[in-house]
Amino acid sequence: MFDTILVPLDGSQLAGCVLPHVVAIARSFEAEITLLRMLEKNQPGSSAQLFDLLNWQINKTRATLYLEKTKGQFQESNIRARTMVMEGLVAEGIADYAQNQGMKLIVLSSHGRNGLTQLGISSITQKIILSTQTSLLVVRASQPYSGELSEIPVYRRILVPLDGSQRAENVLPIITQLAQFHKSQIHLVQVIKTPEMARQMPPTPEDIELSNRVVERNHEEAGRYLEQVKSRSYLEGIAVETHLIKSDNVAIALHQLEEQERIDMVALSAHGYSGNHQWPYGSIANNFLMYGKSPLLVVQDLPGRQDPILPASQSSERAER
Repeated sequence: MFDTILVPLDGSQLAGCVLPHVVAIARSFEAEITLLRMLEKNQPGSSAQLFDLLNWQINKTRATLYLEKTKGQFQESNIRARTMVMEGLVAEGIADYAQNQGMKLIVLSSHGRNGLTQLGISSITQKIILSTQTSLLVVRASQPYSGELSEIPVYRRILVPLDGSQRAENVLPIITQLAQFHKSQIHLVQVIKTPEMARQMPPTPEDIELSNRVVERNHEEAGRYLEQVKSRSYLEGIAVETHLIKSDNVAIALHQLEEQERIDMVALSAHGYSGNHQWPYGSIANNFLMYGKSPLLVVQDLPGRQDPILPASQSSERAER
């Protein structure tokens, strides 16, 4: 499962908001974490070369000291940690490192040193998400990190959207282990969408009857499915609540349930029944990445990239196991 976790940091308090969540996840899976800082090096002209080289060394030293201090906090919590400072393009470098090192999970802040925006995630976070085929935990940067790991989040209520497919169920073994550790309540939910009728005119009584029959049939099947999932042996001893919702819009119904149940984490597979391997995330995963309010765990069901990746940057490593 998540025995290796990559944590990209940029030294800002907003990016640091992920650190308490990293502790919560690392403890649940007995994972080793890698704290990574990507530094972009300018290509200066000859007149500014000496100044920029000195400035680069200063920034590298600051980044190293910051990561070492953060590593010490994790080690005080009995969590294995290592640090890495690399030079290169930020998003591409993070994605390449995760792929080359076989990282099982990347923990990202929704926003970093460029500050909060009206968008759900920053441009850098979005680039990382779209560049990697690794499972993700996206933490909403609602407030800066205080600098202490004393307040560790507990995921008391975890929302797991399902659609009846095996792909959507990829998240269940991971969530089961997380729920066992945190004594969480798992909320399994399936939304039955009203079918669209291929007509430009208002629907006839026959159209409405046909639509209602499809909805009722799907509702019955989904109800049996959720009860079957709830009764599985690996969920024994875990508090599980099921939700079966009829709605014209699946995403809106899920967001409303997230707010209604005061969910602490949303966990879902990157793809569901209709997911296409040409894109890294399905429509519901994409929606929650952009518009979710809670920490979001996306379990990637696609295989990692098989094409060879050439080293995009030089690195210096400071590790302690």
